[in-house]
Amino acid sequence: MKLEILTNTDNFDVQKHIIASIRDLINLKNLEPGDKLPSERMLAEKFEVSRGNLRNAIQKLELYGLLESIPQSGTFVANIGIIALNGMIDDILRLEKPDFKALVETRILLELKAVRLAALRRTDEDLRAIKKALDAYSKKVLNGEDAVQEDLMFHLAIAKASGNSSINTFMLIITPEIITNFEKHHVCDKGLAQLGIKEHENIFEAIKIQNPKLAKQKMKEHFSELYKYCYNV
Repeated sequence: MKLEILTNTDNFDVQKHIIASIRDLINLKNLEPGDKLPSERMLAEKFEVSRGNLRNAIQKLELYGLLESIPQSGTFVANIGIIALNGMIDDILRLEKPDFKALVETRILLELKAVRLAALRRTDEDLRAIKKALDAYSKKVLNGEDAVQEDLMFHLAIAKASGNSSINTFMLIITPEIITNFEKHHVCDKGLAQLGIKEHENIFEAIKIQNPKLAKQKMKEHFSELYKYCYNV
């Protein structure tokens, strides 16, 4: 599975433009909760954006509970008052694009919680998914290939195993941005990749034996370079 790169600076600005345009359309047409928006094709043409960017913006508004997409039916204004909807969209538009260091710090906080929960809650299916991601990462590293995506897929598998849908969602949101900027910011030396195999194996084994304290400790050890990057320690 490959992660699609969705969040660069250009796309961030385009999404804000689309979200503002959807807000203006709702107000102009006096749409009420339950009313249907025009089709994606029509909106993309009207806003002069790609359907991919439009879909990403709609998904973001769905995440905030402002729109609802129903397969084979279309996209609808969610069951929320229009004044509240406008206020929430204005708040979304005021959000600044987080800097990369902030994203990495957020990832650390999320994953220390996720790995502890994964050790407590993981299923056999979760364990197989984590192992599959670990094997894919190890194979790429041992072949001397770039394994950034496989590394993050391993961590996403752990987030899913946590059984916490919010942690899983937040990880899915920030992961593409981390992939985009990983090489740019030189967070980890490529020479550490082989050490990463052993660290991943240690994390996996702690989750496998369902030891949350050990799992959290092994994740902390794995994040030693990220700690240095975020906190200059």
